[in-house]
Order: sequence, then C-alpha cells, then structure tokens
Amino acid sequence: MLEKIKATSSFIQETTKFEPEVGIILGTGLGGLVKEIEMVHTLEYSEIPNFPVSTVEGHQGRLIFGHLEGKRIVAMQGRFHYYEGYSFQEITFPVRVMKDLGISHLFVSNASGGLNPDFEVGDIMMLTDHINMFPGNPLIGKNLNELGPRFPDMSQSYSKDLCEVARKTAKENNIDLKEGVYVGVSGPTFETPAEYKMFRVLGGDAVGMSTVPEVIVARHMDMTCFGISIITDSGVPGQIEVVSHEEVQKVAMAAEPNLTLIVKKTVGAI
Repeated sequence: MLEKIKATSSFIQETTKFEPEVGIILGTGLGGLVKEIEMVHTLEYSEIPNFPVSTVEGHQGRLIFGHLEGKRIVAMQGRFHYYEGYSFQEITFPVRVMKDLGISHLFVSNASGGLNPDFEVGDIMMLTDHINMFPGNPLIGKNLNELGPRFPDMSQSYSKDLCEVARKTAKENNIDLKEGVYVGVSGPTFETPAEYKMFRVLGGDAVGMSTVPEVIVARHMDMTCFGISIITDSGVPGQIEVVSHEEVQKVAMAAEPNLTLIVKKTVGAI
C-alpha cells in the first residue's frame, strides 16, 4: 500500500506542482462549492495511477486543486462507496494520498436519512460523532506504522474547534444547523422502518452510506476532521415515505447554498 500511495502522490505532485493543506470530499450537497474554488488544476480520476473511479450518478470523478478562503485545497468531486464493490482500503485510498500530499484537515459531506424526530427533510446536520455499522473497518489487516498507530483513538473523531466555527457561522447567517451522530451503513438499499428504529435506539440522529471509513482512516493518520450532512429523507415513524436517489439529489441541491457557506467559512478559519 505504501508503494501505491507514494506512486500516486508523486504523480499528482509532478503533474500539478501544488501543495494542498486542506482536503474536501465533495459528497452529496457540496457540488456548489466547486464554483467557490479558485481552480489551479484538475485531474480526472481515470488519469491518476491506482485511483478508483466513481460509478454513482451525481458523483463526478476528478480532483480539483485550488484556493478557497485563502487556503490551498484539494477537493474530491465524487467519492467511492462500499456498495459499489470497492474494498474499504480502496474507498479510503484517496484520503491516504491526500495526507501524503500534505493535507492536515479533512472535510466530508453526505446525504443521510433523518432518525431524530426533531429533524426535517432539508435540514443540515453537523456531525459530532459517528457509529460504524459497516461490515468491517478500513484498518483491519497489518498496520503500517508509517501511516498511524495500531489502535487509533476515536474519541475526537470530529474537531470541536471546527464545529464551534460552524455553529458561529450558522448563527451569524440565520441557518438552522442541527447536530448529531451519524450512523454509517453499507447500503445500497435504503433502510427498513425497523432498521431506522434500531439505529435511533442505538443513539443515531442520521444514517447514510459513506463518510465513516474516510474519517476512520483520516483519524488513523492524525488528521483533523469536519463532517456535515443534508437530511434528504426521514426515517422517523409516521414520516417514512418511498425514497429514490433522484429525490435525495433534489433535496440536497436545495440545501446546497447553506451547506457551502458553512464549509467555506469553516475552511477559512483554519
């Protein structure tokens, strides 16, 4: 893995001549952030050695290099999911590469189903913690000490300092920012009513099919993380309706401006 990381990182460095300090995974709801980035370079995933290629509608496949709020950033326009058939190591490989490129902060966004009865479809939730319900962990296997410790601490998965900046930004701009625990599951099926109920009992406020593997790997490498989610459907008893990927994208687009503003200002505060 180390050889692959170094080979991929070297290719990107030689091609872009750019040294990023912040990494952003532009999941559902953060596509509009691309317009805010002063682009310096872009690379298609298909051009990058050892990189997977996104197969999900709405997830383009390219790395964007540029400046945002005075920070040098690299943004993944399109992420990878376990349900696409990738291994946990493949899903998180880009995070490893971004770390090797020089980033120390990782921002992630996603779409999720609401579990908290106080949440409504279209709300934005900042992640304060997560529960890993994926059938595995990206750190299973031989540990590479060059990347991080065998047993990494996860008590501070999401930066309290960055969360405080996001709270302040939301308050100043009259954005109703929710907070809560994200439950990560494999997908690709949306949850049954019984599963929604179980995840709520376990302590979840929202459930989705991404983010957790990337954050685990980022924390393994001692990166500071910030996560944010758009509640695109409800798993609250009595509010559950038939949901489709198209509906999820529609709700995410409506919430995108507020999500973009919060992330942009939080990046600027680093």
